[in-house]
Amino acid sequence: MGSSLLTNSSAMTALQTLRNVSSQLATTQNRISTGQRVSTASDNAAYWSIATSMRSDNAALSAVSDSLGLSAATVDTEYTALTSVIGDKDSGLTKLQALLVEAKTAGIDRTKIQADITQIQQDMKLKANSATFNGINWLSTTATTPATFNLVSSYSRVGGTPTIGSITVTTANFSLYTSTTSGILDTQTAGVSVDNMSIAALTDSTADQTTLDGYIAQVTTAINSVASAAANLGAVKNRIATNTEFVKTLMDSVDRGVGQLVDADMNAESTRLQALQTQQQLGVQALSIANQNSQSILSLFRGG
Repeated sequence: MGSSLLTNSSAMTALQTLRNVSSQLATTQNRISTGQRVSTASDNAAYWSIATSMRSDNAALSAVSDSLGLSAATVDTEYTALTSVIGDKDSGLTKLQALLVEAKTAGIDRTKIQADITQIQQDMKLKANSATFNGINWLSTTATTPATFNLVSSYSRVGGTPTIGSITVTTANFSLYTSTTSGILDTQTAGVSVDNMSIAALTDSTADQTTLDGYIAQVTTAINSVASAAANLGAVKNRIATNTEFVKTLMDSVDRGVGQLVDADMNAESTRLQALQTQQQLGVQALSIANQNSQSILSLFRGG
């Protein structure tokens, strides 16, 4: 093809190549600056949509993790109080049982023993009343205390359907004192409960000794009931701890999954950037050479 004043094919080709290189260079620079190869829907609509949904799921899992932390603190507060109520040789139900057995001794001053018993009864009630976290108390309940508590423990989504898992705690299983005197320690048998029993007026008579036997049996039953409640709460505590670890691991997995979909390979992008910059420089030079070809036409019209 001859030289044309109106059409410079070489320049057009060089310009097209330069535009293509500049476009690729802009894409690479955007990936390097954002760290993502898919940062907007226009980059890859399918991957961007999946990544957006997974990030939303991770936000929900983060909320579950926070909720588990709150639940763990609540359960730990109740569990600590329960084990304290059970006590040991110096406190709680264990000490109360020992005092009642001691009261079986003939001729002993039961009035003095009752003074210790009263202190233990008041101490156990104080511990139950103090077992409150974030306004929640399962050991000392009122008429407005919910019958059950659902502790959020998990989140999952299949398609467009989310599922929120929870651990259900039945308040009655842990209540030591209630507004209706139906708790483990205030439930009355023939008008007497662990909370109000008194031995100050008892004597060495056979009838009073039988009454003491009944009190001891009542306290033993209470110890077993509180121990069972503590064991159940301990199981809930372990489940919360396990779920907390699982949720954190799951969040890390989701982050890795999102990264595999949208994160840029910075090593590859750095190499590509250098190659494109070199191509851009060569493209500019090629366009410059192509434009100079048009100048040669002028020599045809110059005089000798």
